[in-house]
Amino acid sequence: MVQAVHRAFHVLRELATATPRLGVTELADRVGVAKPTVHALLRTLEAEGMVVQDRETGKYRLGPGLVTLGNAYLDSHELRTRAVTWADLLATQVGSAVWVGLLTGREVLVVHHAFRPGGSVQVLETGATLPWNACALGKAIAAFLPAERRTGLLAGELPRVTGASIDAPDLLTAQLDRVRETGHAVDEQELTLGDAGIAAPVFDRTGDVAGAIGLVGPVEHLLTDTARQECAIAVRQVARSLSRDLGAPRNAGLRASD
Repeated sequence: MVQAVHRAFHVLRELATATPRLGVTELADRVGVAKPTVHALLRTLEAEGMVVQDRETGKYRLGPGLVTLGNAYLDSHELRTRAVTWADLLATQVGSAVWVGLLTGREVLVVHHAFRPGGSVQVLETGATLPWNACALGKAIAAFLPAERRTGLLAGELPRVTGASIDAPDLLTAQLDRVRETGHAVDEQELTLGDAGIAAPVFDRTGDVAGAIGLVGPVEHLLTDTARQECAIAVRQVARSLSRDLGAPRNAGLRASD
C-alpha cells in the first residue's frame, strides 16, 4: 500500500462526511498525521480538482474533479449501461421508479435511477449509497452472495434507518433464505417511511450476483396483495432479461449457497 495515496483517500473520505467544510487542523486530527503533511496532500488534490478551498475561511471541501471521475465510473459500468433500457421498461410497465444497484462494502450504490412515469417532481438518486440491510436491493444481492461473504455482512453493523429497519441477524438470515426461495426481496418502510421496495438479483457471465434491479414507491402502490405479486413477477422477469444481457448462465445463483 502506498501511504501517500492511502492518506489522500482518507482526506477525501473525511471531506465526504464533513458538514460543510474542514480546515487543515481538523483534517490532520481526523486523519492522524501532521498538519504539514495534510497541507501538502490538500495542495496536490486541489491542483487536480479533487478539492477546493474556500478563500474566506481557508477550509476545504470536495471538488468538481470527483464528479467527472464518478460519472466516468457510472458511464463505463456494464451493469448500468445494460440496465438502462430494462429499467425504463419496468418503470413504464409498473408505473413506479426503478433503481439499479451494486454492493460496495456494506452499502448499495445506486448506479441507475429510472423515474416514475408522470410529471411529478422527483429527486435523482443515482450515486446514493444505502445500507444493504435496509433496502430490497441490498437483500436481493446479499441472499445470493457466497456463504462466507453473506455471513460477514450479517456479522457487521446493521444500521437502523427507520423504525422498521431490521438489525437482528437472525431475522435478516430468515429473510435472505426466503429471498433465495422466491427470487425477490422486499422492504417495507425500512429505508424511507411510507415507501417500499421490491428487487431481484442480477447475475453476470460468471454466474455471480452482479447487483440488483428493483421498484421503489409508496407502500400502497407496491404492497397491496394484488400489486405485490404482480410487481414481484415483473421485477423477476426484467432481472432475468438483464442477467441474460450480461451473459449469465441459466443456473446463475444456484451455487451461491455453496
